[in-house]
Amino acid sequence: MIRVMTDFKILAMAFIPIFVAVDALGVLPVFISMTQHVEKRRRMRIIRDSMVTAALISIIFIFVGKNLFRFLGITVYDFMVAGGTLLFIISINDILKSEKTARIPDQTLGVVPLGMPLIVGPAVLTTSLIIIDAYGIVPTLISVLLNILIAGVIFLLADLVIKSIGKGGAKAVSKVASLFLAAIAVMMVRKGVVHIYLDILK
Repeated sequence: MIRVMTDFKILAMAFIPIFVAVDALGVLPVFISMTQHVEKRRRMRIIRDSMVTAALISIIFIFVGKNLFRFLGITVYDFMVAGGTLLFIISINDILKSEKTARIPDQTLGVVPLGMPLIVGPAVLTTSLIIIDAYGIVPTLISVLLNILIAGVIFLLADLVIKSIGKGGAKAVSKVASLFLAAIAVMMVRKGVVHIYLDILK
């Protein structure tokens, strides 16, 4: 029982930062604006494409990311500082601007920009790499895939969700999520700087 609770806690700790980084509710108004005039069958195909794209990019990055860093001579702590700085800029940009992106009518809409970079972008990739180091590859992989699935479900329920919370509500949730993401970014930079400093002292 204790082992199950511990595993659940680790999964939850890995899941929450990814959930904030994905920000599916924040992407929802963009998805609706891009697909509101698309027939239902095409919309389902767009959702499928976005989930498959996001999952493939995430899986490849999770398994290859660290080896690539090792080859380039980059440490996880270097990436924490760089990634945290990037996340902070992204989160502040999301807070200050009214929309995450402009409408991009395209046949590859599910792949770009929905799959990448809206569902899985720099925020998710950076956060997942740090979580691997903190909690392991399996909880990270499960967390990322669960969040991609949640994003797909939210897209499927787009009309219902918007009717429930309104476009203004979805945007408000997005701003709050961006604020939390900014705080996580500051934490990442702080931890990265501390570890780099400790390595220098060794």
